[in-house]
Amino acid sequence: MRIKYLSLLACALLSASVIADIAVVVHPSNANAVSADDLNRLFLGRTSSFADGSKATPLNLAEGAAARDEFDSKVLSRSSSQLKAYWSKLVFTGKGTPPKELADDAAVKAAVAADPTAVGYISSSSVDGSVKVVANF
Repeated sequence: MRIKYLSLLACALLSASVIADIAVVVHPSNANAVSADDLNRLFLGRTSSFADGSKATPLNLAEGAAARDEFDSKVLSRSSSQLKAYWSKLVFTGKGTPPKELADDAAVKAAVAADPTAVGYISSSSVDGSVKVVANF
């Protein structure tokens, strides 16, 4: 019985460490600093520009992606169901459009690398030289 308990405890600890940190990424030419508050306003549609006034295009991962759940929780302080309700209301009233959703880290990375206005997030383990990390959560 003790071995089963220790095995279960080890699995729980390992699964908690599997959740990757989130890296917020922009095009390498983007010189803007981005705070958690800036990200909150961008990804909730309250602003459409970086601090310097240049256009910002937020990109979300698809619903259900582990990195999206982490981002929603850590940066936006909301659950996926809260965000779905938030965007449904804004879309219904014509007051907003949610960020474009992309399938996976590779798609977000490619879109950010191709668009100097884009800002997205991916698992830290997916970062490479094609994008610039401006924040980690």
